[in-house]
Amino acid sequence: MRSDAELLDAWRGDDRAAGEELFTRYYPLLLRFFANKIAGDPTDLIQETFLGCVAGQERLRDGRSFRSYLFSIAYHKLRDHYRSQRIDGLRFDPSRQTAADLSPGPSTMMGENTQQQLLLHALRRIPLEHQIVLELFYWEGFTSSRIAELMEEPSPTIRTRLRRARQLLTTALEDSATDPRVLEETLTDLDGWAAKIRAAHANPAS
Repeated sequence: MRSDAELLDAWRGDDRAAGEELFTRYYPLLLRFFANKIAGDPTDLIQETFLGCVAGQERLRDGRSFRSYLFSIAYHKLRDHYRSQRIDGLRFDPSRQTAADLSPGPSTMMGENTQQQLLLHALRRIPLEHQIVLELFYWEGFTSSRIAELMEEPSPTIRTRLRRARQLLTTALEDSATDPRVLEETLTDLDGWAAKIRAAHANPAS
């Protein structure tokens, strides 16, 4: 099996089969990344992200570096997507605006049970940049240093943002929950519920 870096080099050399293999490998991850941040179909953003990989000139050493590279492009495509819009006449500000503000309507990512639905709902109601670091940390397993690299920010900034994001998520969960028992179960096993959401959306058919 060819590595991600080898496939990317081949795709840049006009090997369409290599591009299709990369697309198959990473489409589920990009679908998961975009699905809870926009209310509509994320297909165009996913395609733009893959095309961004082909257009780039960076040479990659291994699959892990390609994954970071891919999410870095996806993050910037998402920012460009919202920068092109004006929400109530306001400029895009991911430190203040939430996915629910920027893309009103139900998320295309559905939870399988009440706890998952509550968590997904709450994530969309914290500032977008905080939502992103939490999802990259819990769903994709990135360290704070790796997140800092792909978001092009200092590591201490990301560590601080992660702490603040957890606080904001707890408040959003408390505001959204109607059943105290469900709230307690979600708060006491946040890692577990996040892992279950990741598993449930591990392939395009889920």
